Amino acid sequence: MEMSLKEHNERNARSKKMILWFAMISMFMMFAGLTSAYVVSSSRPDWVKDFVLPSAFVISTVVILASSITFHMAKLSIKKNDTKATGMWLIVTLVLGVAFVLAQFNGFSQVIKEGYYFTGPESTVTTSFLYIVTVVHMLHLFAGLIVLLVVIYNHFKQKYNASQTLGLELGAMFWHFLDILWVYLFLFFYFY
Repeated sequence: MEMSLKEHNERNARSKKMILWFAMISMFMMFAGLTSAYVVSSSRPDWVKDFVLPSAFVISTVVILASSITFHMAKLSIKKNDTKATGMWLIVTLVLGVAFVLAQFNGFSQVIKEGYYFTGPESTVTTSFLYIVTVVHMLHLFAGLIVLLVVIYNHFKQKYNASQTLGLELGAMFWHFLDILWVYLFLFFYFY
C-alpha cells in the first residue's frame, strides 16, 4: 500500500524533529559535562571564590529570552498565514540575537576590567571555565543565527505558509533550545 503525500510529509517532519532532538540532547550533555568539570574544579586551591557575573550577562539573558518570544510570535503568525507579521517577528528575533552576542562581548569586557583574564599568566581556572563555556555556547548561537538567516531567507522566498511550517518550526526548536541552554548556564554561574 502506497503512502499518501500527506503521510510522507508527516513522517519526514517527525524524522527531522527527532534528529534535531538527538542533536540538542547531545549538545546539552556536552554542557552538562563542562559544568560538572566546573564543579569538580571549584575545590582547587587556585579557584576564585568571589567572582561575580557582570551585569551584561543579566542583560544578555533578558535579550535572549525576548528573542525566544519573538520567534514564537513568528511561528504563530505563519500559522495564521500572516506573512508580513512573520517576517517582522523573524527580523526582530535576528536583531535580538545579534544584541545578545554584543552583550556577551560587553560581559567579557567587564570581566577583564575587573582584573579577571581568560588566558595568560593572570588568568585563573575560574575565568577560563567561564570563557570556554560561554565561547562554546556562542559558537552554537552563531549556528543558531545562521539557521535564523536561512529561515528568514526561506520566508521571504515564500516557502512557508499555514500548511508548510516545518523549516520555521525546526529553526524555532533550535533557537528555543539555545535560549534554555543559556538560561541554564547563566543560572549555574550565577548561583554556583
